[in-house]
Amino acid sequence: MKKFVMQFFNAVIGGMMIGIGGCVSLSCENKIVGAVLFSLGLFAIIQFGFGLYTGKIGYVPLRKPPYLLECLSTLLGNIVGTFIDAFLLRNTRIFAAIGEKANASVLTKVNDNLLSSFILAVFCGILMFLAVENARACREEGAHTEKVIGILLCVTVFIISGFNHCVADMFYIFLAGQFPSAIGYLAIVILGNSVGGMLIPMLKMLTEKPFEKQK
Repeated sequence: MKKFVMQFFNAVIGGMMIGIGGCVSLSCENKIVGAVLFSLGLFAIIQFGFGLYTGKIGYVPLRKPPYLLECLSTLLGNIVGTFIDAFLLRNTRIFAAIGEKANASVLTKVNDNLLSSFILAVFCGILMFLAVENARACREEGAHTEKVIGILLCVTVFIISGFNHCVADMFYIFLAGQFPSAIGYLAIVILGNSVGGMLIPMLKMLTEKPFEKQK
């Protein structure tokens, strides 16, 4: 029980970190600058061991079944964390500017067709797995510069490409006041992120040793 509680609160902080990344991204007029600064959220999560659903779900094929419960508790914590950020920011002077951008982004996403939303989420899931797995490998090798570059590249690419990230989208949806009307969209994105995150590990298992078992 204690382990579950710790995982949940780590995930709450993880959700808040993504919310902060989303806030600075919305505050930037230049999309590229916003995408680069958004990576602070994932960097903090990886560096300090906070929980992020899209960073954990990819390892499901490599772990025992109880690990799925850890992923689900992480998702719940991420939801709470993004809600906290959105609630607090809606009561600040910067909300007028970022709230309008968040609403426009959410409307574009929820009005997209389901197949498009799913595919864009799959690509994001792939990138998130690559970012986390690269960080794990770099930590073992002491390659700190490569770890930062990997996080920066993966996050920047997914933001500029317009891929769908369920936790970031939770923050935008809460900030725009579009919950619960966007639940259907979020469900599709969660599924797409999950498929994308597990895609490379599953293919890896069919061809050679899984990532975590490699030296």
